[in-house]
Amino acid sequence: MNNHPKYTAETMAKRVMRFDELKHKGIPLMFIDSILPGHWRMNYAVIGDTASENADFEGQRAITDPHKFQIGMGWAPPGCGPAWHTHDYVELFFILEGRWRYVWGYDENPEKPEGEFLLDKWDAISLPPGVWRRFEVVSDSIGWFFAVLEPHEVFEGKDPYWPPKVIRQAEEAGFVADEQGKMVKPANYDQLNNDHYEHLVKMYRDLTGTSIEDFRP
Repeated sequence: MNNHPKYTAETMAKRVMRFDELKHKGIPLMFIDSILPGHWRMNYAVIGDTASENADFEGQRAITDPHKFQIGMGWAPPGCGPAWHTHDYVELFFILEGRWRYVWGYDENPEKPEGEFLLDKWDAISLPPGVWRRFEVVSDSIGWFFAVLEPHEVFEGKDPYWPPKVIRQAEEAGFVADEQGKMVKPANYDQLNNDHYEHLVKMYRDLTGTSIEDFRP
């Protein structure tokens, strides 16, 4: 035990996530599908690489010290969530708010799902590597989730894997990911990102009656 490093109050403080600070660091365009209607959501990087195609997450992480796992959070309006995709690692989702539908299958064709589950607050689902999935909020207000991911290295290959239709739709909207899985941002990315952020924040306020700035769980 004596060989472990000593931590000061200052270094320990760097290992604390304050939600009041994190909620201002949302990334609305973390993935190439995030620009598409029906897939709008706000993502937050808490620990580690998370699953991301947007390198902006590196500057938005709440806790930057290395960990052997990754944690993210996010919220979405009704009818929205990630498009059909898969990963090479386990993803566990814990529902913080709202009702979510998780659809899963073995085929990259989203028209060939194997089944689905409805998850409510305090429910969780662990999605295996290679299983295709999509999920969306099916309640009438904002849904929140908390995600824990197995260790993985970001930008070492495609992640997530998208079916051709999603890739094509995202490309038509100006968003692609290179062979390392990193988003190639369009020339007007900053404007699109700001507009998308403001649009989501307005939806949050309209649906909940509370601004994200004032929201506390």
